[in-house]
Amino acid sequence: MRRKSKKIAKGSLIFIAVLIAVGLIFPTWTPQIKGDNSISSLEQVTINGTGHEVMIRGADRRNPIVIFVHGGPGCSEIPYVRKYQDLLEENFTIVHYDQRGSGKSYHFFEDYSNLSTDLLVDDLLSLTDYVAERLGQEKVLLIGHSFGTYIGLKAAAKAPDKYMAYIGIGQVADTVKSELDSLNYTIEQAKLAGHLKDAKRLELLRGRVEQGEATTPRSMVRKYGGAARLINDNMDYYKGFLFEPEYNLLDVIRYVRGIWVSQKKLLKEEAQNNITTLVNKLDIPAYFVMGQYDYMTSANAAKDYFDRLDAPLKDFVIFKKSAHYPQFEEKASFAKWLKKIWDQLTV
Repeated sequence: MRRKSKKIAKGSLIFIAVLIAVGLIFPTWTPQIKGDNSISSLEQVTINGTGHEVMIRGADRRNPIVIFVHGGPGCSEIPYVRKYQDLLEENFTIVHYDQRGSGKSYHFFEDYSNLSTDLLVDDLLSLTDYVAERLGQEKVLLIGHSFGTYIGLKAAAKAPDKYMAYIGIGQVADTVKSELDSLNYTIEQAKLAGHLKDAKRLELLRGRVEQGEATTPRSMVRKYGGAARLINDNMDYYKGFLFEPEYNLLDVIRYVRGIWVSQKKLLKEEAQNNITTLVNKLDIPAYFVMGQYDYMTSANAAKDYFDRLDAPLKDFVIFKKSAHYPQFEEKASFAKWLKKIWDQLTV
């Protein structure tokens, strides 16, 4: 019986090892979209000397281009975003890319010691040129999400000729003001829920948050509904990693490594170089899109920044059922709004 048990155990280990090996090298792709002019590609593209993973999807490649800049830093949305953009793909050609050092754009033996937001801005501008040339169009809509708004807004200010408009979803603004809003919200919600230990622990952070030395714990923001209300963003990642074809096991490892490489460094740069002092004017239309319950990047801080930002056309849009992900949480309303904005810009 012991010999048989050992054989079974050995066989199980071999089976597990085979599964891991297959998972590591399993080919990745993005599902096709029906239509003669449709496009659905997932590939590595060399941008500014390093490989970037680029996913392009749309029902008609002649439709206007939208480039999404993911947040984090380091948090690619390619693993799961397809489930939320089916409506957008009907009227737009949607481009997602993993930023340098993030997700499938993380390369194990590459040196990331020079990683900075300026470098990511230059990557984005080069990517924009690549996509516009590939699809035969002159300009695109640029959409940043969360930390991606820091990159996107700087890119729009540096090269406005490349873009029809800038849209910031979960727009970053004054970091300390935003974090104090988050802290006050989580403390209030903890007290309302009768979680006095949480409230006390959060209150102890106030001095450091006010000095810009700490942030409101994202686990607490998420616990009290300031991250997502209508979706489970963490579960979306888990399911995407496990079941969607855009990422394999090796890519998941690269994703985790990319966060470790980029997040601390880039968040420190953001905190030391407030976006509200770096960009006070845009030469293209600007739209800030916020969820009413967003306390990852507070709508209140974003509105203060919006009021001071100079742009030829601008609008501040609140999605009343959402937190930090209105483009996902209210995807039908967002798709309708984006189509309306495009129609207005091209009249």
